[in-house]
Amino acid sequence: MPLGPVRPSPLVEQATERLRAQIVAGEWAVGARLPGETTLAAELGVGRSTVREALRGLAGEGFVRARQGAGVFVVSAEPVGEEWPARLRKAAVRDVYEVRMAVETHAARLAAERRTEADLTAIEAALAGRRAAAAEGDRALVEADIAFHAAVVGAAHNPVLAGLFADFVPVLREGLVELLALTRMREGDPGARDGAHEALVRAVREGDGAGAAEVVRGELEDPFGVAPG
Repeated sequence: MPLGPVRPSPLVEQATERLRAQIVAGEWAVGARLPGETTLAAELGVGRSTVREALRGLAGEGFVRARQGAGVFVVSAEPVGEEWPARLRKAAVRDVYEVRMAVETHAARLAAERRTEADLTAIEAALAGRRAAAAEGDRALVEADIAFHAAVVGAAHNPVLAGLFADFVPVLREGLVELLALTRMREGDPGARDGAHEALVRAVREGDGAGAAEVVRGELEDPFGVAPG
């Protein structure tokens, strides 16, 4: 049974569904090694990053497991229970934002206290990238915005916080693109709160943990000028 290309959106969810169906149908038996990311991406008509996120979701559901240097293998034809990544994929954007706020406000505070010069360079480069992406459309801006916030979280030097943020990314990516399109706020603010992001960089640079946390809290309490839902 050929996989067949997926529709344009939402890519990760569709790719996950197609791969899951192949496993459940027995196309790849338990113990079998899945084709490589490049092969799966070509068959599904998506990018390798989409395949990677889909495989990560299937791993969270208990269908597959990656073996370093060997590939990704089927370990079950049935889900072994809904784990954290699976719950996130089903969550409402509002619910994700409530948890994201707790993670990022604390991470911003720690980033201001722990950042290195290399961290500052990365954060400032990410801010420049966000500004450049503002002229490329909503999706490009969302990708750059996520990269900026990831750089700030990374500066906290806490792998658990960084891991939690990374888990949010698939839900955030699609939710924020839809939110920007719905609110059309960029018609009046093309940079989508560039000033707040600059203030966050300044607070981190100056070691102002409370200020950094407050900037993030203010942004996430009312993203893009409306309450998430």
